[in-house]
Amino acid sequence: MQSVNPYTESVREEYDEHDETDVEEALSRADDAFEEWREWSLTDRRRLLADAGEVLRENEEKYAELMTEEMGKPISQARSEVEKCAWVCDYYAEHAGEHLQEKTVKGPEDAETYVRYDPLGPILAVMPWNFPLWQVFRFLAPHLTSGNVGLLKHASNVPGCALAIEEVLRDAGYPEDVFQSLLVGSDQIEDVIADDRVRAVTLTGSGPAGRAVAEQAGESLKKSVLELGGSDPYIVLDDAPLDEAAETGAQARTINSGQSCIAAKRFIVHDDVYDEFVEKFVDEMEALDVGDPKNEETNVGPQAREDLMSDLQEQVEETVEMGATVETGGEPMDREGYFYPPTVLTDVPRDSPGGCEEMFGPVASVFRVESEEEAVALANDSQYGLGGSVWTEDLERGKEVAADVESGAVFVNELTKSDPRLPFGGVKQSGYGRELGVEGIHEFVNRKTVFVQHGVGEE
Repeated sequence: MQSVNPYTESVREEYDEHDETDVEEALSRADDAFEEWREWSLTDRRRLLADAGEVLRENEEKYAELMTEEMGKPISQARSEVEKCAWVCDYYAEHAGEHLQEKTVKGPEDAETYVRYDPLGPILAVMPWNFPLWQVFRFLAPHLTSGNVGLLKHASNVPGCALAIEEVLRDAGYPEDVFQSLLVGSDQIEDVIADDRVRAVTLTGSGPAGRAVAEQAGESLKKSVLELGGSDPYIVLDDAPLDEAAETGAQARTINSGQSCIAAKRFIVHDDVYDEFVEKFVDEMEALDVGDPKNEETNVGPQAREDLMSDLQEQVEETVEMGATVETGGEPMDREGYFYPPTVLTDVPRDSPGGCEEMFGPVASVFRVESEEEAVALANDSQYGLGGSVWTEDLERGKEVAADVESGAVFVNELTKSDPRLPFGGVKQSGYGRELGVEGIHEFVNRKTVFVQHGVGEE
């Protein structure tokens, strides 16, 4: 298994893949570890999670540089990702107690009734490369703290990050085998999901990967949570603050070099402000600094892999062939590294790749609409429903539009982002289930009803 630096196009390190024997041993160790870990007090599990947050902060530069070298994330954004991982550790270290506290439910007068939240066992996490630490920590922080143990199948291009997460937990004092990375290909995952020792599975990734995992989990009658792709609408209404909408829009489209499920992808702009917004937006996109991801000033680094850059270019070419206009960008950059420039497409046909597919790179599709109602209809005319943004100076209007947009989250006058305090996930082809917040920690627990009848046998 190779780790390739997308900026230099060179192999940075090679790793031995785990074979069937290695996987079997990992599953056995996870099963044994769960029997001990579930007996740890919640207080002690929360303490270790807080310590993991401190390990992350103490080694911020080390882990940030690893992400930058392994998948090309601009270094300033990589540092922010490490800090966000520490934040989710802080959040569940502080709040897991209240989220997992037994809930009293009023029942018969002569009985005691309550709900407890018990761990399930080993949970398999299939995670992507684009946020190689954050995606995993938002899984492990709640679910290890609730008493489960974790098995990670990380993306094959970020094995260094997978092992680094093990290192963080080891340095924080977690017991051995409570969290393990499986350096395996996707072809081995079906057998892992089917194994009786694995109690549930969560995946963040593409639609095809999600459907495969859902089918495999369903065949084994196991709980699954899926966070899949998105083609998030960015609605600019006729009373929007255009300077802020354009500046934030460029950031929302190009964060993580455009490789984010919740990046703004379809810019839906009211006709009254369309021309002015597009001019400002193109200026903002062209002003972004594209280059060495280790440079502090870089806004957009390389795409994570050469094949991803090629796939993106094919989508752009097909969209243009179907009638779209390239306002800026539109071709891979002629330089070393997998660079694709910030790109703006207008006159985008709705049935083109830029109109109905997820464009996983710094390419924005812009649409002109005549009314608020048309904007909402176009926003909802998508197989996806992960996030969205609405821009208006009328906050009540913004909330009304947000209520009508079919997605897991809508942000008014802000780009879509995840937050440890808030549930995160999608609807339609963007998946099901939730991560983060109280809803997230409850996804992989047994919500057990306990009914205690009073007075039996009493004289």
